[in-house]
Amino acid sequence: MASGFQTLSLHPQLSQAIDALGFKEMTPIQQKVLRYTLAGHDAIGRAQTGTGKTAAFLISIINDLLEKPISGQRFRGEPRALILAPTRELAIQIESDAKDLTKFTNLNVVTLVGGVDFDKQKKLLDQNFVDIIVATPGRLIDFVEQKEVWLDQIEFLVIDEADRLLDMGFIPSVKRIVRYSPRKEQRQTLMFSATFSYDVLNLAQQWLCEPVTVEIEPEKKTNADVEQRVYMVAKQDKYKLLEEILRDEPIEKVMIFANRRDQVRKLYDHLKRDGYKVVMLSGEIAQDKRLKMLDQFKNGQHNIMIATDVAGRGIHVDGVSHVVNFTLPEQSDDYVHRIGRTGRAGTQGVSISFLSEDDAFYLPEIEKAIGQKLPLTRLEGYC
Repeated sequence: MASGFQTLSLHPQLSQAIDALGFKEMTPIQQKVLRYTLAGHDAIGRAQTGTGKTAAFLISIINDLLEKPISGQRFRGEPRALILAPTRELAIQIESDAKDLTKFTNLNVVTLVGGVDFDKQKKLLDQNFVDIIVATPGRLIDFVEQKEVWLDQIEFLVIDEADRLLDMGFIPSVKRIVRYSPRKEQRQTLMFSATFSYDVLNLAQQWLCEPVTVEIEPEKKTNADVEQRVYMVAKQDKYKLLEEILRDEPIEKVMIFANRRDQVRKLYDHLKRDGYKVVMLSGEIAQDKRLKMLDQFKNGQHNIMIATDVAGRGIHVDGVSHVVNFTLPEQSDDYVHRIGRTGRAGTQGVSISFLSEDDAFYLPEIEKAIGQKLPLTRLEGYC
């Protein structure tokens, strides 16, 4: 079966953007989902980050908006499509992809996320009619309640990373947003999640209208270009081992993951005090500061980033040579996601996980998820 984008007969302005981005072949999720969504069906997709799902839903939205231009009167702050994401970083990543794909159109994309000056975002809505809003739930509700945004004309609703929205306690907010939108029979709704839990499927039933279900297993759970090591280390010795790794490994950039915000903050303070060039990404930090830190890491001013899974999700930074799991993640798909930050675009990467008595509990699930046993190393003087 032909799998090129040219088989989809997309709107010419969208095809031009896809060509300019150098996309030729569709990824498996794009191949499976686009023929349904372009025909107007609702869909629920199980797919991890990195499978091409963002482009899949953006192509569906953009093609639809271009094929059905509005002829009547339009009003300020009244989007035609809404994309909900759990974190600011993911929303900003989606916005960037949306701007690439709308490059040759006059469609206008606006992002509304917390931690950024409300009035600055309000000005974006004043400048032009808005076609696509990408938003985190809390900030969108602020805009709706202040009557700056109206959702009653939405033709397209995308709920991305539904499992994350659940984990982070955003579902009451999303329910309110859905209530402000047209009924499910009068809009097209797409929902994506890395896992199909009972709760996710229950929400899909409420919000989607006779959806098709698409499931994509990641091609390879983990990348062969990433060397995975696990060091057995007592909890109190983890920091000392981290310092040795930072000293002895040929590190270009390293992302260090911990499970909780307080662990991230403690590590950040410790490393900063010891003179390392370090930034951190965690939900408690104001958005402008987070973006500044992300830029410092991207451009190499600082070569160590400490992050929680929520903050690290959807972040693509070139040149990350090492990932360190200071604590093993509680969810096995977070392990896959963490180590996918390195070994990108054909380069070699190294993933080092610290295994103390607290972490050992999570190892079997991780090994099951990646389909391989991880080699454990006992280090002299650390056990």
